[in-house]
Amino acid sequence: MNEGDIIVRIAAKGDGVTASGVHVKGAVPGDSVLADGTVESGPHRVSPPCQHSERCGGCQLQHADEETLRDFVTARVLNAAQGQGIEPEHLLPTHLSPPRSRRRATLHAMRTQKGAVVGFREGRAHTIVDLAQCEVLHPELVSLIPSLRSLIAEHGGRGGMDIGMALSDQGVDLSLTNMPVEGLAATEALLDFTRDHRLARLSVDHGFGPEPVWEPEPVTVSLSGIAVPMPVGAFLQATVDAEARMVEDATDWLSGAGKMVDLFSGLGTFTLGLREGRKTLGAEADHAAHLAAKSAAARTGGQVFAMHRDLFRNPLQPAELNNFEAALLDPPRAGAKAQTAQIAESALAHVVYVSCNPLSWSRDAATLAKAGFRLAKLRPVGQFRWSTHVELVSLFVR
Repeated sequence: MNEGDIIVRIAAKGDGVTASGVHVKGAVPGDSVLADGTVESGPHRVSPPCQHSERCGGCQLQHADEETLRDFVTARVLNAAQGQGIEPEHLLPTHLSPPRSRRRATLHAMRTQKGAVVGFREGRAHTIVDLAQCEVLHPELVSLIPSLRSLIAEHGGRGGMDIGMALSDQGVDLSLTNMPVEGLAATEALLDFTRDHRLARLSVDHGFGPEPVWEPEPVTVSLSGIAVPMPVGAFLQATVDAEARMVEDATDWLSGAGKMVDLFSGLGTFTLGLREGRKTLGAEADHAAHLAAKSAAARTGGQVFAMHRDLFRNPLQPAELNNFEAALLDPPRAGAKAQTAQIAESALAHVVYVSCNPLSWSRDAATLAKAGFRLAKLRPVGQFRWSTHVELVSLFVR
């Protein structure tokens, strides 16, 4: 390494990279790397707001300032497009979710000889970081951690546990995996916990799927003004602000389109958001999510319809797609290779593609580009703040 090498960018996994291509853990652009490997702080390094930042795998970039975070998210998305020879006509400002805004997470826990540990796993390891604070999660979720630690210390079983947490309209929806509920004392402790913390729902999974053991009223999540039934473990956008930003973009970009199809529609985040002034169809493979979306659709006055369909194995064909004026896709991380190929063969002229994986998105974007689509608009989204996980919303026009 040369004396005084400067970090010029952050790599996909969070390491700083010098102009000569050397990766340096924990470095940010502007830092100097000396010949002995010592890193001298540059203008873009800040003090991490969380005491667990160096160990916790929930965050990788708390030592980077706001400008660096924004540049990192932007570069990840833009580089993915350019790697396929695609340039966006309009690169919109990157959206970053603020601290303490994440409304869903899966924590890990384990009973120990001294009590219990509850938190995220250590970066690139299986060790659980026992959280004393968290600057990413919504405070309502963080407030449960001390009581969860006490509950598990008293009644937890052997081996690790997973704790699913999400904010619903009624409060916190909590799911415990591998939590033995044996005997009257454990049962009473669990019910006392739910009442004391006014949980919206508590589910326990003994290996056969989560089963609600406490749900005073049906749990819902509001999407574009409609309360949608919320299945246990249902997918939600990580933050409310990022969801609103992406729904607003999609609504704005497709304002002139008539009938719409929302592919990989989930609970109807975008289907419901796009319903005004048009009819929309949401197609989803997960049965529980489909039934929830179908229930919500019934309250839209005939604007929204729900279809149960596995789009990986049975994508909508061109003849079906041609019944619509525009399409929106929000697939899992694997992307939508089969469905994108059918869109390329259809007569659709407007496609909004929402993605949580720039690499699979860029592969599908190349398929659309070969079919005559241009990338008209692109907005990078960083709703997993301080993480290397990056998302985006894009508009393709034929």
